[in-house]
Amino acid sequence: MTDDPGAAFETERRAAQELLADDSITALYVGVVSDGDALETTFAQTADDPQQEGLQALSLLAAHVRLVANEAGVEPAAVAGDAATLAGRMDELSPEGLTDAKDGDDNAKDGDDNARDGDDTET
Repeated sequence: MTDDPGAAFETERRAAQELLADDSITALYVGVVSDGDALETTFAQTADDPQQEGLQALSLLAAHVRLVANEAGVEPAAVAGDAATLAGRMDELSPEGLTDAKDGDDNAKDGDDNARDGDDTET
């Protein structure tokens, strides 16, 4: 690995392109961020039965969670919990909103869905 982030990125990008060029793959998930904020994703798979489809999808998710946890130096369970929370809010948060939510985590908790919707009952 190199200390140059640009070179490291290009190395990983070439590795991803090589993986995608393999005709034997049966499932893939690709997420791309362009210009620092435009997120695009695609998922495709082929399988013999629904159980295999489910296992492939979960395997891809688990590998991604583990990768992010390793990069962040945290436990996979922490990443999985944060990812589940963000997944439920993706439609309402822009990339800038994700950064703001992370930076002001304590404030985000004060503005929960119940308060925002005018429902003051506790869940």
